[in-house]
Amino acid sequence: MSRSVSALVALLMLALAAPAPAQTKNSKPGLGIGRVATPAEIAGWDIDVRPDGQGAPTGSGSVKAGEEIYMSKCAACHGEFGESAGRWPQVAQGKGTLASHDPVKTVGSYYPYLSSVFDYVRRAMPFGDAQSLSNDELYAVVAYLLFLNDIVDDKFVLSKETWSKVKMPNAGGFFEDDRATSERSFWGRNPCMSNCRPAVKILNRARVLDVTPDEKKPGHGVD
Repeated sequence: MSRSVSALVALLMLALAAPAPAQTKNSKPGLGIGRVATPAEIAGWDIDVRPDGQGAPTGSGSVKAGEEIYMSKCAACHGEFGESAGRWPQVAQGKGTLASHDPVKTVGSYYPYLSSVFDYVRRAMPFGDAQSLSNDELYAVVAYLLFLNDIVDDKFVLSKETWSKVKMPNAGGFFEDDRATSERSFWGRNPCMSNCRPAVKILNRARVLDVTPDEKKPGHGVD
C-alpha cells in the first residue's frame, strides 16, 4: 500500500472516530445547512386572520375610500355593483338563493366570516396583481364589499377595532361535521357483502316514449 493511500485511510479512520459535536440542551440535530428564518421573513408568510380578528394587520379603510379603489381595480371583472362582468364571479347580493336550484355564492349570501372575505382579497386580489394592496386599501375594499351586500352602512370604517361589529348574514349556515351522529343509523356492524341490491322491478317500457329499438332489425335487442 502506498504512503498516500495509507495516509488517506488514516485520516478517514480519525474522522470516523472523532466525537460528534456536543449538543446543547436547547439545540436540535440538523444537517448543518440553512439558517433560522427572521421575524420579518416569517411575517411575510404568516398573514392568516382568525374569525375573531386575531392576526389582522394594522390599518383601516372606509367604505368611501373602498369605492374608489374598487372601481379602479375590481369593477372591470366584478361589475360596478358586484353583479359581475362577463363570466367573472358575482360578489354582491344573492341572499336567500343557497337553498335554491341556482345558488348565488357571494360575500353577503355565502361567506360565514369576515376573515374569509378579508383573507381571500388579501391573498388573491386584484386578479393578476395579487397582494399589491396596502393594508389601508385592503380594509377599504373589504368595507366596500360589505356595503355592497348591505352588511354595513356607507359611513362604516373597517379596522381591527371595528372587526367585531361586522355580522355576516350566513354565519349560522356553517356547522361542524356531524355525520358520526346524524348518519349513524346508516352504519352497520355487519355490512352486506354480496347480493345486496334489491330485485330490479320494471315499471315501464321504452316503447311508451317510442324509443324502443325495432327488434326485427338485425343487431337490435328487445326491451
